[in-house]
Amino acid sequence: QVQLVESGGGLVQAGGSLRLSCAASGRTFSLSTMGWFRQAPGKEREFVAAISWANGGRTYYADSMKGRFTISRDNAENTVYLQMNSLKPEDTAIYSCAATRPYYGGTNPRRASEYDYWGQGTQVTVSS
Repeated sequence: QVQLVESGGGLVQAGGSLRLSCAASGRTFSLSTMGWFRQAPGKEREFVAAISWANGGRTYYADSMKGRFTISRDNAENTVYLQMNSLKPEDTAIYSCAATRPYYGGTNPRRASEYDYWGQGTQVTVSS
């Protein structure tokens, strides 16, 4: 069983930055693709970014976050990060990290259904 704990959320003004962290338990972190998703009040959960365990850590981004958000991982620390810059009020949401099973071989890490483990989420609020 993998446990994921997010941190780093908070209140920030529009144009500001935040860095979210997601610490994972277990020994197989380096073999799992990791993703970030978000859910705003009254809206469906949406994909933010993902980073593969293979292919040199290939990254994936939602179009609206590309160029503003950066996902990275530190396998030695069992942690995945989401650096968020140029934040906008519409980025306000609960941000959750997710992990696939080890040796994930799927082709669409943008889909929430590809992930087996989820954190509780951290609130990000961007004021205008």
